[in-house]
Amino acid sequence: MNENNFFWLLAALFVFLLGVPLADDLMILSSPVVKSLIFSCFLIIGVWSLKGFGRFFSVGVALVIAGIILNVLAVNLPSAMFLYGSLAALFGFLLITIFCTFKQVVLGTDISANRLVGSVCIYLLLGVIWAVAYSFLGMIFPGSFQGFSPLEDGEWDSEWLYFSFVTMTTLGYGDISPVSATARALAYIQTVFGQFYIAILVAGLVGAYISRREIRRENE
Repeated sequence: MNENNFFWLLAALFVFLLGVPLADDLMILSSPVVKSLIFSCFLIIGVWSLKGFGRFFSVGVALVIAGIILNVLAVNLPSAMFLYGSLAALFGFLLITIFCTFKQVVLGTDISANRLVGSVCIYLLLGVIWAVAYSFLGMIFPGSFQGFSPLEDGEWDSEWLYFSFVTMTTLGYGDISPVSATARALAYIQTVFGQFYIAILVAGLVGAYISRREIRRENE
């Protein structure tokens, strides 16, 4: 297992979380094209974190290839099915990445900076995967959310990321709100996941890391 694999994943997440909103605001190039490049970079960098997980890495590579191809087709062709396909590939990749990351973070015996970075990655991945779930719901059942104006040209809107992380952190500005029963269910389940994750896993890892560091100092 690559001992610094989660640093690559964190870098990929920052590229995605900062790049997609910037693509909406800075119209230097065509927004769909820029988002396609960001999407591809996220998948390519992120899949490197799965190296050493055997078949999961192979499945991750397959999803990355499929996601990039479908995303390129979604940008150049009018059919919404390509956008659905690219998001489905992203959703599958996120599920595998969360599973592998959680397994290494929870079951690992050493307390290292890489594991702490991994715990941060899981939190960010949860926000991204819920954003994808919200986007699926919004596209399949229009009107599930209030205050949201989807972009044209079949591109993925950064407001899904915004709503997801605002919900998970219980910030709740109220500018975008779930309307349908399914949307509301996804929102409160995400809130529960986010709060329990911070309270249990991250706090435990940080506490164990600090405790081990103090023991090492006492032994020196």
